[in-house]
Amino acid sequence: MNFETRYDLSRRGRYAGRLLFLITMAALILNPGAAAQGRFDYADLRGGLFTPKTVGGVRSMRDGEHYTAVDSGRIVRYSYRTGERLAVIFDRATATPSIDFTDYRFSADETRILLSTDVKPVYRRSFTAEYWIFDTKDGSLRRLSTGGPQQQAAFSPDGHRVAFVRDNDLFVADLADGAERRITSDGRKNHIINGIPDWVYEEEFAFARAFEWSPDGRRIAWLRFDESRVREYNMNRFDGKLYPENYTFKYPKAGEENSIVELYCHDLETGETVRIDTGGETDRYIPRLLWTPSGELAFYRLNRLQNHFEVLLSGRNGATRVVYDERDERYVEHADRSTVTFLPDGDRFVVRSERNGYMHLYLHSIRKGFLKQLTDGQWEVTAMLGVSDDRVYYLSTETSPLRRDLYAVRLDGKDKKRLTGGDGTYNILPSEGFRYYISYFSNVETPERITLHAADGRLIRTLEDNAALRDTLVERDVPVKEFFTFRNSEGIELNGYLLRPGDFDPAKKYPVLMTQYSGPGSQQVADRWTMEWTDVLAQQGYIVACVDGRGTGFRGESFRKCTYRQLGRYETEDQIEAARYLGSLPYVDGSRIGIYGWSYGGFMALNCILKGNDVFRIAIAVAPVTSWRFYDTVYTEIYNGMPQDNPSGYDDNSPIRFADRLEGKLLIAHGTADDNVHIQNTYEMAAQLTAHGKPFEMRIYPDKNHSMGNARHHLLERCIEFVKENL
Repeated sequence: MNFETRYDLSRRGRYAGRLLFLITMAALILNPGAAAQGRFDYADLRGGLFTPKTVGGVRSMRDGEHYTAVDSGRIVRYSYRTGERLAVIFDRATATPSIDFTDYRFSADETRILLSTDVKPVYRRSFTAEYWIFDTKDGSLRRLSTGGPQQQAAFSPDGHRVAFVRDNDLFVADLADGAERRITSDGRKNHIINGIPDWVYEEEFAFARAFEWSPDGRRIAWLRFDESRVREYNMNRFDGKLYPENYTFKYPKAGEENSIVELYCHDLETGETVRIDTGGETDRYIPRLLWTPSGELAFYRLNRLQNHFEVLLSGRNGATRVVYDERDERYVEHADRSTVTFLPDGDRFVVRSERNGYMHLYLHSIRKGFLKQLTDGQWEVTAMLGVSDDRVYYLSTETSPLRRDLYAVRLDGKDKKRLTGGDGTYNILPSEGFRYYISYFSNVETPERITLHAADGRLIRTLEDNAALRDTLVERDVPVKEFFTFRNSEGIELNGYLLRPGDFDPAKKYPVLMTQYSGPGSQQVADRWTMEWTDVLAQQGYIVACVDGRGTGFRGESFRKCTYRQLGRYETEDQIEAARYLGSLPYVDGSRIGIYGWSYGGFMALNCILKGNDVFRIAIAVAPVTSWRFYDTVYTEIYNGMPQDNPSGYDDNSPIRFADRLEGKLLIAHGTADDNVHIQNTYEMAAQLTAHGKPFEMRIYPDKNHSMGNARHHLLERCIEFVKENL
């Protein structure tokens, strides 16, 4: 089904909704007291009125026939086939002692459970915790370690040991006697890290554990980060204290030095530690390590510019060989754990690559090299989910770049099948061996629907349909996204959506707030259900619009990579042209258009109101990057190159340089404890606006990070009022 057909179907649904609205309005005339039922405000959103129910904490058991889920502090075992609740495996109410756990993991034989408690966040993915071991055989519950909080505890494959990190060193605890073995001893804050990543690896390569057990449980491999040469960033932490504390951590900014990363492997039986040969160049990245099913240590290697990606295998002596090599004139898209999937035969592996211009799957051999392309077309594989019974399971955009569907294809590239049927976005949670899968589905008209399926796609039962929420959406006349496309001045078609007020009258003129993110590879215009603060604005008389401009994702390599080495140029042009297009619509007041964004979107909101000061009346920029010179190495350099080699790419699109162009109303907000996009960005922007005598509003949130934590509601409520006051 093509994009235009999807738009027509969406509009047809809207007409049906309008009929329901007219009937409702007639009822309100007869019963004015019922009017409040058809409206909502931010308090309703904040209070959870529109929060869908979900099925969380799901873990497939090793037989692939059962799964566990968390229910009111209990870990409960269910049957995939029948849905029957079979047993309560752990109950915090009856455990001794009673512990409030936040996550759990089974040992391989499922006789022990690792429970995390007292979790304290460090950065986006990292945290410290106190871990407990529950024995399902005798019902005993004991602490993993009494030596202090741990990080990233993980069972060995044989279930006899647990590895963890404490104070930047790697430990292994023997569960038989509780004895702890210290594998490393040189860990030191802001200097040496063993077994967990440094800040930039965690943030940009998206992992928090930097050690892995061998399949036989005998060896453990880990990354060692020497961040001693990385420059420090300092933040004040107030926390209500008389004298604020200075929090210091290593943060490599674009063009600056990174950690030196090494790979080691320790044999627990012999006590021998081997340094793995990762090559002579130290100014590069090792973004993943893993073990093949046959017991070989594998790792990814990526050069500093991130346009040369390799997969290497290591022998027991530390010697390595390259088994996969990929190069790109611009960059190789970020590699994650599913980029390479090794098959049980010990030789073949599946690679996710965009070597032909779109992200697809390829079959390779350790011995023979390239074997076969498994998927092909002008669409993208967005996730590799697993391989079972000679079939590869994956999510893709084949039906539309706005959607995600589950497919399966044989390892010979034949017999491809689509396993999902609805139009929208699917997230898939498979069982072991892919005998079953749990589907999380939504589209713009349907909040999350969770269903259980057999591997061939057959529906077994519905786990949650959120029927009550669907009724609430109708009762409150919640607006539905309507998709549209338009062409920019270069003839490139861009995707967008509109949210119209529930009482929309095409004869009237409406103000428009544009919302966007716009970062490389991102996507905001998608056929999935969301409910945000902008929905409140829509039902209060505003049109909300979103356009994914050039540089965003899932439309092929050339569309995404055209922004290379000039972040912010084409993205800003597209948002300004989108605003002009919207302003030309007969029901839009072209003099009342605003723009909002967070993080990269904040960078864009600033550029738009400055470079498009004749188009935008207001802008809201939350936690904005204001110069890519202030941001980290991994993210910035992959898209913009090194600042030493590309100064104009950094400076020509920095909003700091255009502060004198501000004409409209501007709100900037930032948290002082933002370890990601530092408040330095906002302070520098504020300094330039002040120097040019430009009035603006600034909201500073002490001790809040990039997501603003519990201050988020305070900020978004102000955003609503700011729009209503100025647009």
